[in-house]
Amino acid sequence: MHVDYRKWDGSPHWQNDAHLLGVDEYGAWLGAAPGTHFERAGASFDVSTSVVSLFPAAGFTPSFYDQPAIDRVVVYVDITTTPQWSQDDDGNWRVTMVDLDLDVVQRAGGMVYVDDEDEFADHTKLFGYPDDIVRQAEADARRVFALLRDGDEPFGEVSSAWLQRQVQAD
Repeated sequence: MHVDYRKWDGSPHWQNDAHLLGVDEYGAWLGAAPGTHFERAGASFDVSTSVVSLFPAAGFTPSFYDQPAIDRVVVYVDITTTPQWSQDDDGNWRVTMVDLDLDVVQRAGGMVYVDDEDEFADHTKLFGYPDDIVRQAEADARRVFALLRDGDEPFGEVSSAWLQRQVQAD
């Protein structure tokens, strides 16, 4: 399955492959093993840890790491448009969403913060994000911040269980 993050102008952003772990009331959970390649224009890396990402029917896509990743990050939530699923003629699945720049991040030790507010403000002007998209992205960032800070689902036991499933598969 291919994970296809885009920018508002349609240009590719982060790209990677993953496999479906399962679906629950929060959305579709995809897993990526250590060594999975992630790339975008001007940057690429291979993850050194297991990663589980959630693609809900909402405007955010969190990724959970079984060990702190770059900068001690344990949860990284991209604020996005609603993920859209498609299948090509060969039966290969793709999930596509637009990255709206805002991110909610949790570091090892529990610190939670909203990142890239300056990039969001710049891109709102540059790309001409519609007002409803701006309001929704800001509301999603506030909601995710509170859920993550408070350890509310899917950022509590649910994500831990899916991550453990991926770790055991690796």
